[in-house]
Amino acid sequence: MSEVVWKPYGDYIEKSNITRFMRKHCICDYEELVNRSTDELEWFWDAIMEDLDVHWYRPYESVLDTSDGAAWAKWYVGGKTNIVLNCLDKHMETPVKDKTAFIWEGDGGAVRSYTYKEAYAETCRMARALRDAGIERGDVVGIYMPMIPEIVFSLLACFKIGAIAIPIFSGFGPQPVAARLRDAGAKVLITADGSLRRGKTYPIKENADEALRQVPSVRKVLVFDHLGLSFPYDPARDVLMDAYLRDLPEECPTEEMDSEDYALMIYTSGTTGKPKGTVHTHGGCLAQICKELGYYFDVKEDDVFFWLTDIGWMMGPWMIIGVMNFGGTFLIFEGVPDYPEPDRLWELVERHEITTFGISPTAIRMLMRFGEDMIDRHDTSSLRLLGSTGEPWDPESWEWFFERVGKGRLPIINISGGTEIIGCFLSPLPITELKPITLRGPGLGMAVDVFDDDGKPVRGEKGHLVATKPAPSMTRGFWRDPERYIETYWSRWPDIWYHGDWASVDSDGFWFLHGRSDDTIKVSGRRTGPAEIEAALIEHEAVSEAAVIGVPHDTRGEAIVCFVILKDGFHPGDDLKDSIMSKVCETAGKAYRPQDIHFVNALPKTRSAKIVRGLIKAKYLGEELGDLASVENPQALQNLPKEAA
Repeated sequence: MSEVVWKPYGDYIEKSNITRFMRKHCICDYEELVNRSTDELEWFWDAIMEDLDVHWYRPYESVLDTSDGAAWAKWYVGGKTNIVLNCLDKHMETPVKDKTAFIWEGDGGAVRSYTYKEAYAETCRMARALRDAGIERGDVVGIYMPMIPEIVFSLLACFKIGAIAIPIFSGFGPQPVAARLRDAGAKVLITADGSLRRGKTYPIKENADEALRQVPSVRKVLVFDHLGLSFPYDPARDVLMDAYLRDLPEECPTEEMDSEDYALMIYTSGTTGKPKGTVHTHGGCLAQICKELGYYFDVKEDDVFFWLTDIGWMMGPWMIIGVMNFGGTFLIFEGVPDYPEPDRLWELVERHEITTFGISPTAIRMLMRFGEDMIDRHDTSSLRLLGSTGEPWDPESWEWFFERVGKGRLPIINISGGTEIIGCFLSPLPITELKPITLRGPGLGMAVDVFDDDGKPVRGEKGHLVATKPAPSMTRGFWRDPERYIETYWSRWPDIWYHGDWASVDSDGFWFLHGRSDDTIKVSGRRTGPAEIEAALIEHEAVSEAAVIGVPHDTRGEAIVCFVILKDGFHPGDDLKDSIMSKVCETAGKAYRPQDIHFVNALPKTRSAKIVRGLIKAKYLGEELGDLASVENPQALQNLPKEAA
C-alpha cells in the first residue's frame, strides 16, 4: 500500500470552491461530502446549481425522474436553460465581458485572444449564419475543423440556436467523417480550408468534399479561410464565411431549451465496431461539467486553463463550457507537444501564465524522454493545479509529473470517466490527500462501486467499476441505436451502469484504476491488465513507453507480448530484453513473464494520446484492422511486427 505524498494546504483548503460549498451546507470533511452527495442524490444535484451560478430561464419542477428506469433517467424536469446562457449571455451584464475568454496559439506560434464581449459578438454572427443556412432547433450540425478560434464560436452558435453540435477530429480522413455525418443526418457542415501540424499543411475542405459525396443530408458547407489554401468551391452549397460574417448582426436571441434537449453529440473512437453517437443535454452538460471544473479544478475568473486536447475528444467541449461558466480564460492549441522544440508545452505555460495544466499519461511519458531540462528552461510558477485523464498512470511517470512539473507542491487531479458521461466517475479534490496514481474517490454525486464477477461489492482487490445510480450527464442512449446502449451499459446487472474499467479501493479508501476490462489478460488462470505490466516495464531504466497485449497460448490460455520504446542511449539486444523481462518478473511476478518483447520506434495512439491496444493486437495477430480513423499516427501501426508463424 503506497503512502500519501501530497496533503492540501493554504489556499487549496481555505479558498477553494468546494470548501465554500461544504461550509454553506455544514459538511465537516471529505468522507461526509462524498457520502451525502451520493446518498442524497437529488439534494446534491439541486444544491450545486445556485452555488455554481448555473442560470435557468425557467426553474425545474423536479431534479430527477426515473419513471422509465435508471437507464432513461430525466434530470431537471421542466426547467429551461441553455449552455450559452451560462457561457456568454450572463456575463454581458458584468465586468467579465471585458476580460479574456480564450487565447488561441497556432502551430507556428501565432497568438490571438478574445474577450467575452468579442466572443459573444462572433458567436451571434455565427448563429445568424446557421439560421441563414436553414438550421432550426434540433437540427444536427457537424464541426470538422482544426483547433482555431472559429471552432469555439461554431460550437457555441449551435448551442445558442438549439442545434445539436457534432465535433469531429480534424485529423480524420473522408470515411470516418462521412460515417458520423451520415449516421447523425447532419444538415450543415462547418469546416476550414486546412490545418497546420509540425509546420506542414493538411487539407480539410478536400476531405470534407469527398466525405459529403456519401452524405446527401448535408445541404450547406460553411468554410473558414485558415491558411489561404485554394480548394474546390461549389457556389450552390459552399459559403465563404470570412466575408459572409462581416455583414451579419452581433446579436442573436438564445433559444430557451428544455433541460433534456440535446446539445452535443460526440462519437466514440470506433476502433472496434461502428462508432457510437453519445448524446448530451443542455441541463446534463451544465450540471456535470460545471461541477467538475468548479469543484475538482477550482476554476475562478483569474484562472488560465489549458488541456492538451482536440475538439473531437470530450475534453474540448468540456473545457470550453466549464471555464466559460465561471468567467475564466482557457487556451486552445493547434500544435503538438514537441514542435518546433520539445519544450513547446512548458513555453506555453510560461508565456500565457497558465494556472491549470491537463494532459494524458502517455503524453507525459513521451515528454519524459526529453528530460526535465526542458521544463527548467521556463518559469512555470503560475501553475497551481495539474490534471490528467485518458488512461491509468504508472508510478514512475506520475512521480515525474508530480516532482518535475509540479515541483512536489501541486496536486494532480487525476480524473476518469468517458465520452458517455462527458465527465468523470472518479476524481480527487483540491482538499484531498493524494497517493501516487490515485483518483482518490468517487466523483461528487456519482454513486459508484467496485463489483466482483457476481455483482457483489469488493475492497482490496480488482473489480468492475459500476455506477449504482444515474447521473445527469449520462448519454441519453446512442443516437438512433437505443438497444446497443442498453446492451453496452445496462445489461450486466439490473439498473447498474457497467463502465468496463477495472478498479480497486485500498484499505485507506483511495481508489485506483487498472485499465479496461476488455483488455484483460488471463495467464494460467491469473487475471491482469496491460496497465500493470506496462508499469512494470517502465520501471526499467531503459524503457520510455510500453504497450502490452495478451495473445492466445496453447497451455497458458494467454501469453503476454510487449512493445517497448527505449530511452535515448539504450539499444535493442537480447541482453536488454532479458533484463527487461527480469524487471517484469520482479515487479509483477514470475507468472507474468512476457512471452516476447519487441522494440519499436513508436506506438499507435489517438489524438488524445491513448494507446490503441486493440489495433496493436489485431496487427500482431494478422487480423483485419478495420477503422483506423482514430489513429493519429497510423504509420506506427503499420511498422509493428506480426506474430511469427
